[in-house]
Amino acid sequence: MPLRVTEIFHSVQGETSRAGLPCAFVRFTGCDLRCGYCDTPYAFHGGEWMSREAILDRLRAWPTRFVTLTGGEPLLQKELPDLARDLLDAGYTVAVETHGQLPLGGLPTGVSRIVDVKTPGSGEVARDLSVLADLGPGDEVKFVVCSREDFDWSVAIVRGHRLEGKVPLLFSPAFGEVEPKDLVAWMLASGVQARLNLQIHKLVWGHDARGV
Repeated sequence: MPLRVTEIFHSVQGETSRAGLPCAFVRFTGCDLRCGYCDTPYAFHGGEWMSREAILDRLRAWPTRFVTLTGGEPLLQKELPDLARDLLDAGYTVAVETHGQLPLGGLPTGVSRIVDVKTPGSGEVARDLSVLADLGPGDEVKFVVCSREDFDWSVAIVRGHRLEGKVPLLFSPAFGEVEPKDLVAWMLASGVQARLNLQIHKLVWGHDARGV
């Protein structure tokens, strides 16, 4: 069964603990959420149906051995676990960026699961946080913070689920809504053991650039 792809491109990872590393991205089409700050609404519809082998062929054109599977919401693609396994077998380091509201258990061991926990300010607040209990080495959790209220909510989730020291925690200021310096001040005052997560691709190419 093919997968529906919006774009495949070669860039640097703009976020997570691997920010700045050369990376190939496969952005899949379709998402079941509509976050108010979404910066990839063009991935909601359209796209091109591609086989797993066609995707691997495209990726082989670049020297990087790090691939991020993103969206949209990549876990809506039924063949995603098989593609991830193909990539691992081919020697790639694989990360999957997901909103965490779909089961993660089908992903093969070795995939880095980046769970973007939706805050109230997103308009799609996370209702099911059960995936957090299953995260482990190689996984990461991200919160996009739209306000001080979002920040306090995120810290409560982190501490309620005992995530500090378990996985890397990423706090991102919603672009145009929260100043990075304000988020840093909140983080320092709270003592939360998390990393400031800026979208460096927006700093390099601008906030509305595609394919980077």
